[in-house]
Amino acid sequence: MAPDGGALVKFPLRVAVFGPESTGKTALAARLAAHFGEPWAAEHVREYWERAGGRIGPADLDAIARGQIALEEQAAARARRVVFCDTELLTCTLWNDLLFPGACPRWVRAEAERRARGFALYLYCVDDLPFAPDPQRCFPGAEERSRAAACWREALVSRALPRVEITGTGVEREQRAIAALERLLADAAAGN
Repeated sequence: MAPDGGALVKFPLRVAVFGPESTGKTALAARLAAHFGEPWAAEHVREYWERAGGRIGPADLDAIARGQIALEEQAAARARRVVFCDTELLTCTLWNDLLFPGACPRWVRAEAERRARGFALYLYCVDDLPFAPDPQRCFPGAEERSRAAACWREALVSRALPRVEITGTGVEREQRAIAALERLLADAAAGN
């Protein structure tokens, strides 16, 4: 407890830019980091996929999770008030389950649940942007994208994680996210 009886806020606040593929997460994380002058953690699996020549299997899931945790912790160590995560371990478990059913290491699932509680906010990027083809993307069809979006949303809802839905174009998304972050930071500064 803070001296005034309010909750003690632990900085830096962790904010996940969350959602299915091709919803502008990476661009949004980078823009938020620039706007607030704070660091962001990239999506480790992108770099891992490139190094692996586009071949990832169940044996890689442990290393991918460890790499994601390392990127988040490195960024958090540089942050003052907030750190933005382009992805996080909960997302890793969702992809593990979609692409390699039953192969997600138990420790990754347990750690994802624990770490999810440490995020101050999830910016849920709605799938209202046109699909942008990318060799690392899996679900280009409207029905597939809708199913993936429901899966990501349910991950937040079922865990009652703090979230704000981010919709609209790039500029609209950025403005909505900035407004949500300004509220979060003001509440944290006030001890709410």
